[in-house]
Amino acid sequence: MHWFVASAAAIALFSWPAHGQSLKLPNPSRTVFKCEVAGKVVYSDDPCLGAKRIDMEPTRGLDRASGRRSVGRDVLRETTREQYVKAVKPLTGLTTDQYAVTARRMDLSSAAKAECVSLDAGIADAEVIERSASAGARTAVQHDLFKLRKRYRDIGC
Repeated sequence: MHWFVASAAAIALFSWPAHGQSLKLPNPSRTVFKCEVAGKVVYSDDPCLGAKRIDMEPTRGLDRASGRRSVGRDVLRETTREQYVKAVKPLTGLTTDQYAVTARRMDLSSAAKAECVSLDAGIADAEVIERSASAGARTAVQHDLFKLRKRYRDIGC
């Protein structure tokens, strides 16, 4: 009986981390929106009405005073991916950013991929229109842009 309890405890102990790793988290976003809520500036990866888009680039490692470079697994993985993209660029014609977008959208359905391409163009056009819009028309443009960004995020583009 003691052997059975020990075995059950070991199985439960070793299977718990696997359960935690199987949870599906959303992809980390490098696009951050600067929003003004109740007179305060808030930064979020969720779009808001009248948000300004800010592209964030994380640091690529820490150089120590000893001359060694300390990089994490995520930076190492990203560097390896960039080298791979450079190697296959003559075959694919994709830049590093284009490849990242294609890889991120790989699991989406073909209809969702087509909608993402449409939303890419729509968001870019709406941002240009927002910058050049008069104060009166800007609210309507910001509302349309918010809808596009929200749909973009909901689909998982």
